[in-house]
Amino acid sequence: MVRGGVATVLVVDDDEAVADVYASQLSESYDVLTAYDGESALEQVTEDVDVVLLDRRMHGLSGREVLERIRGRDIDCGVVMVTAVDPGFDIVDMGFDDYLLKPVEGAELQSVVAETVNRLDKRAVVREYHALSAKVATLRVEKNPAELEDSDEYQRLLDRLDDLEARIEAGGDGARSDD
Repeated sequence: MVRGGVATVLVVDDDEAVADVYASQLSESYDVLTAYDGESALEQVTEDVDVVLLDRRMHGLSGREVLERIRGRDIDCGVVMVTAVDPGFDIVDMGFDDYLLKPVEGAELQSVVAETVNRLDKRAVVREYHALSAKVATLRVEKNPAELEDSDEYQRLLDRLDDLEARIEAGGDGARSDD
């Protein structure tokens, strides 16, 4: 996800002044893109976007519709709803990562984006851990213990698995996989 060490954030709000303020508040720490409606937001959402800050109530496509289309594309970015809409039980089925009520201060915005990026990184670690675990399980079924013991590749696989497990344990609850 995070390329070159700097996350990319897409700010989506049909109030251009609000979108520009958020973009300005984040621009020193992140690569920031802006969109002033749902259609242009969807045009800009690619695998290169790490976090989308999404207004819920917009003209044209609503934030909910944009969110559903992002998730329908299987793009693994974080989505933070930044809205004046008080949350109701309808949010239970929405696939966002966080929900902020406007007005939002710059420090809170920075903090939420940083936490969202951190969770994305941890999900990648958990995904890799599960993939490697599946490989270990397959090899254990297909190879005898002597073959496994003599294999440098198998030992590297176990070492990487141990490293990932330590990273996950060090991350606490934030590293849970709900993929």
